[in-house]
Amino acid sequence: MNAKPKRRIAAENGDAGEDLVLVTLIGNGEDLGPLVRHAFEMGRPESLLQQLKHVMKKKEVEIEDLCKTHYEEFIQAVDELRGVLVDAEELKSELSSDNFKLQEVGSALLIKVEELLESYSIKKNVAEAIKMCKNCVQVLDLCSKFNGHFSQGQFYPALKTIDIIERNYLQNIPVKALKMVVEKRIPLIKLHIEKRLSSQFNEWLVQIRSSAKTIGQTAIGHTASARQRDEEMLERQRKAEEQSVSGIGDFAYSLDVEELDEEFVLKFDLTPLYRAYHIHTCLGTQEQFREYYYNNRLLQLNSDLQVSSAQPFVESYQSFFAQIAGHFIVEDRVLRTSGGLLSADQIETMWETAVAKMTSVLDDQSHMDSATHLLLVKDYVTLFGATLTQYGYEVGSLFEALDNSRDKYHALLLEECRQQIIGVLGNDTYEQMVIKKDADYENNVLSFHLQTSDSMPAFPYIAPFSAMVPDACRIVRSFIKGSVDYLSNGVHINSYDLVKKSLDKFLIDVLNEALLDTIQSSSIGGSQAMQIAANISFLERATDFFVRHAAQLCGIPIRSVERPQASLTAKVVLKTSRDAAYIALLNLVNSKLDEFMALTEHINWTTEEIAQNGNEYISEVLIYLETLLSTAQQILPPDALCKVGNGALEHISNSIVSAFLRDSVKRFNANAVMGINNDLKMLESFADEKFHSTGLSEIYKDGSFRACLLEARQLINLLLSSQPENFMNPVIREKNYSALDYKKVATICEKFKDSPDSIFGSLSNRSAKQTSRKKSMDVLKKRLKDFN
Repeated sequence: MNAKPKRRIAAENGDAGEDLVLVTLIGNGEDLGPLVRHAFEMGRPESLLQQLKHVMKKKEVEIEDLCKTHYEEFIQAVDELRGVLVDAEELKSELSSDNFKLQEVGSALLIKVEELLESYSIKKNVAEAIKMCKNCVQVLDLCSKFNGHFSQGQFYPALKTIDIIERNYLQNIPVKALKMVVEKRIPLIKLHIEKRLSSQFNEWLVQIRSSAKTIGQTAIGHTASARQRDEEMLERQRKAEEQSVSGIGDFAYSLDVEELDEEFVLKFDLTPLYRAYHIHTCLGTQEQFREYYYNNRLLQLNSDLQVSSAQPFVESYQSFFAQIAGHFIVEDRVLRTSGGLLSADQIETMWETAVAKMTSVLDDQSHMDSATHLLLVKDYVTLFGATLTQYGYEVGSLFEALDNSRDKYHALLLEECRQQIIGVLGNDTYEQMVIKKDADYENNVLSFHLQTSDSMPAFPYIAPFSAMVPDACRIVRSFIKGSVDYLSNGVHINSYDLVKKSLDKFLIDVLNEALLDTIQSSSIGGSQAMQIAANISFLERATDFFVRHAAQLCGIPIRSVERPQASLTAKVVLKTSRDAAYIALLNLVNSKLDEFMALTEHINWTTEEIAQNGNEYISEVLIYLETLLSTAQQILPPDALCKVGNGALEHISNSIVSAFLRDSVKRFNANAVMGINNDLKMLESFADEKFHSTGLSEIYKDGSFRACLLEARQLINLLLSSQPENFMNPVIREKNYSALDYKKVATICEKFKDSPDSIFGSLSNRSAKQTSRKKSMDVLKKRLKDFN
C-alpha cells in the first residue's frame, strides 16, 4: 500500500530536480537546443514539455508576485509614458511647421536659380557672337600683317601668316578675284623665302658648330659654380653642426638662395633652323629636311669626336668635352622647341655614339702617368656628366669608365706621395722641432691634433717630434684630399669607405714602409732612432685626425667615425713599427755599451789592490747613460723611457756577468770582485737617482732601474759571501740568488782563486775568515760540479 506513494514522491523529487536544472539553464541564458535534441532522441518529448509548462507556471506565479509588489511603480511608469506621448505630438507639430517654412524659402531660391541659369545661357550666346566677330577681324588683320611683313622683308612671320591664311581662311574668302590672286601668289612667295632661308640655314650649321665649344664651356662653368656653392654651403653647415655638438656656442646657419639665370647657357640663335623647318613643313617636305638636318649634325659630331694625336690629351680634353657638351645642349633645345624636327631616338643614337667614343678615349689614356692629370680629367668629365644630366642624358657609362681608372689613379697618387715621404724622411735632421711663434704652432701642431696640452705653450716651444711629423701629416692630408676629390661626384654615393681603405693602404704600404726602411738602415744613430720612435708615436696619434679629416671631406658626421671600431688598421701597424724602432734603439744602445764594456778586458783580474774609484770602463758607461737617458727624457714618453733605461742597464748587467765568463779571463781574485762591486754600486746609485729624477718613480711605484742589475748584483754578492755554499740551499737561493744560472755560476766559481800570486803574500795575508770563505767556495765548486 505504501509502495505507490513512495514511487510518486520519488518521481516528484526527480521532476523537481530536472525542473531545477531547466530553470538554471534558462536563468543563465544558456542554449536549450542540446537538451531538446536529447529529449527527442530519447523519445521523451512529452516529459520535457511537461517540465517546460511546469517552469512556465512557476515563472507566471513569480511575475504575478512581482507585479503585486511593484504595481505602484508600473502605474507611475505608464503615466510617464503618456507624458512622453504628448511631448512627441508637440514635436511632430513643430517639425511640420518648420518644414512648411523651409518649403516657402526653397521655392524662392529655386526661382533665383532658374534666373541665374538663364543669365548664363545669355552670356554664352553673347560670347559666341563676340568670338565670331573676332574671327572676322582676325582675317582682316592677318591680311594687313602679311602685307607689312612682306614689304619689310620679314619672311618668317610673313610665311607664317600665309600659312594661317592658307589653312584657315583661304577657302572662306568671299571675293573670288581676291581669292585667285592670293592662291596664285602664295607658291611664288614660298619659293622665294625658301631659297633665302636655305642659304641662312647652311650658314647657321657652320656657326652653331663653332659656337658649341663656348656653349659647352659656359654650361660646364655654370655647373662648376653651382657645385662650389653647394660644397661651401655644406661646409658651413658641417662646421656649425660640429660646433653646436661640441658645445662651443650657439651657431646658426642659413641657406642662401640666389636667383640664378639658368637659361644663360642657352643663348644661341635657332631662328634659321626654325625658319627652314617651318618652310619645309609648309611645303610638305619636312621628312626630307629632318633627314638632312640629322645627317649633317651626325657628321659634325663624328668630326668633333676625333682626338688629335698631335696634341697631348691633357692639353685638349677641356675643348674636347666642351665641344661635345655644346653639341648636345643644342640638340636638347632643338628636341624640345622645334616641334618634331628631331626624335628622341635620333638623339639617343647620337648620344650612344658619343658615349662609346668618349669611353674609349678615357680608357685609352694609359700613357697618362700623373695623378694630377688624371684628377683634372676626371673632375672635368664629372662636371661634363653633371651638366648633361640636367638635360636628361644618361652618363652612367662615363662614370663607370672613370671608376675603372680609380686603381690607376690611386697607384699614381701613392707613388707620388711615396717619393714625397722618402724625401721628407731623407731630409729630416731627427732633431726636436723648435717653434718660435703661434702661427707655426697652429700649422704644425694644432692642425694635426699633435698637441700634448690644451693650453698654448710659451715660445720658443720645443716640440717632442722632429719636422718630418708635420711634413708627413701634410702629405697624408693631401693624399686624403686627392682620394676624396677623385671619388666624389662619381658613381660612389658614399665614398668614405673607399677613402678609408686607400688611406689605410697608404699609411701601411708607404709611410710605415718608409719608416721601417729608415729604422733598418745602417746610417741612423741612437738619438735618431729615439726621435724616430717618438715621431711614430705622434703619427700613430695623428691617424685619428686622418680618419676624421677623411670623414669631414666625405660629408660624414664626425661622431660616426669616433667609435673604436672606426679606427685604422694602420694605427696598430704603426704601433708595431714604433716597437721596432724601440728595438733598433736598444740594439744601437747595446752596441754602444758593448764598446765601453769591451774595456773590461783591460781589468787586472788578479790585482792586489781594490779599485776604489771604479774601473776605467765605468766612467764612460755612466757618461753615456747620463746622455742617453737625458735625451730620452726629452723625446720619449715615460713608458718608452723606462724601456730604454731597463734595456740598457740589463745589458750592462749581462755584460758584467759575461766578463767573468770570458775565455780570456782564466782566473780572478776577491780584489777584482771588490772592484766590480764598486762599479756596480756606482751603477745602482745612478739607476736610483735617474729613476727618481725622471719621474718614473711616481708612475711605476713598484719598479726601479736597480732591478735590471739584479743578476750582476747577485753574482757579486755570491762571490763576496762568507758562505757561498749556501747557494745550493733552495730557500736561500730562491731568496738571494734567483737570477743566477747554475752553469754560469759553476764556470765563474771555477775561475775564482781567492789568493795573491806570491807565496809570501799567501802566508802573510791569509786570515781565518778568508780561509773559511775559501773552504766554503771549494765546497760550492764541488757541489756544483756534482750537480752538473
